[in-house]
Amino acid sequence: MSELSVEIRRLRIAGGMNQSQLGAALRVSKSLVAGFESGRHIPQADTATNLDRVFGTDDKFQKLSTEARQDRYPWMRPWVEHERRALLLRTYQPLVIPGLLQTEGYMRALLATSTMNDGRIDDLVRTRLERQAATLGRDNPVVVSAIINEFALSRGPREVMKNQLGHLVDLGHRPSVKVRVLPDDAGLHLGLGGAFVIANLPDGRRCGYLDNQLKGAVVSSHGEVAELELAWESVDGLALPVVQSQDLMLRMIDERK
Repeated sequence: MSELSVEIRRLRIAGGMNQSQLGAALRVSKSLVAGFESGRHIPQADTATNLDRVFGTDDKFQKLSTEARQDRYPWMRPWVEHERRALLLRTYQPLVIPGLLQTEGYMRALLATSTMNDGRIDDLVRTRLERQAATLGRDNPVVVSAIINEFALSRGPREVMKNQLGHLVDLGHRPSVKVRVLPDDAGLHLGLGGAFVIANLPDGRRCGYLDNQLKGAVVSSHGEVAELELAWESVDGLALPVVQSQDLMLRMIDERK
């Protein structure tokens, strides 16, 4: 068990409370308290604040909850920090919608395809939404240039994809976000090697993130980043312009009515 789970259970018992009583104090269900103590669920920010209030622990549970969410994907910690600091993010996705641009409905549909996520989807969605807010919702939002294969725009439940496409079009109206589509008939290109993101950091450095079935990898060597930039140039030259990409997505939305 994590320190978070152990501490919740320890302080609950020390305080002479059962799970139902703690749930009432936190304004959550008994089953959710059980989930916290088993490690299946991580308290949301407001619940973590209430835990600190109930147990008189200052901000202990707020910190433990934040750390627990990060520990779901320990290899992503450095990349999440790069996302939050980046001036520019260039992201290419051949198979799915980039995480920073996903709707909650799309996240849930995508995460539900893996049995490894059973019982964890709410926490995983919450973590991804927090990443979006910390990156796209910050006072000085990062500039995002996204290229998405046309294939990825047509994979998913009808209503989910209709909402997701509308979200991409809406995001594309922001000055800081550019969404373009790589047509299915683009032919061979370096992007076929897989999804990647390149971050331009405030100190002038560039780093990249590569995703795979098990976990992602952050790369920072000059040679590796240079290879990703060559791949970006390849897909960048084949992608539709922004306006044509929006027109394509709007047509796809109309087809789902």
